[in-house]
Amino acid sequence: MNTVKRNEETKKKGPVKDVLNKFKYSSQGLIYCFKNETSFIFEAIAVVAAIILGIYFHLTALEWLFSLGSIFFIMVIEALNTAIECVVDMVCPEYNPLAGAAKDCGSAATCICTFLAAAANAVVFIPYIIELFK
Repeated sequence: MNTVKRNEETKKKGPVKDVLNKFKYSSQGLIYCFKNETSFIFEAIAVVAAIILGIYFHLTALEWLFSLGSIFFIMVIEALNTAIECVVDMVCPEYNPLAGAAKDCGSAATCICTFLAAAANAVVFIPYIIELFK
């Protein structure tokens, strides 16, 4: 989409249209992440798995918060990392060490969040799994 058309679409057209446009652009971003980031699909699968396990084990509200919150946090960071990568690729199509560092730092942020989510979900689910096998 060219910039002029996008600028025309984003001009104030009333609160309902503004909100609808924001959802439209957010949806386009989600679709882009699902189409272009394999890890985003795995993270969505993790959300579904956490929901199924959470229902099965009757999680408390706090456990739901830690489990789903940590996984959705990864997805947020993954979307931001994808945005960084898109901008870096647009601005610097040829190899540049700083461009590589920017992409690597975004990837590191996703990796750190993944470890956090794994730890949070282990704390939530391992006691239930141990109890299941007693």
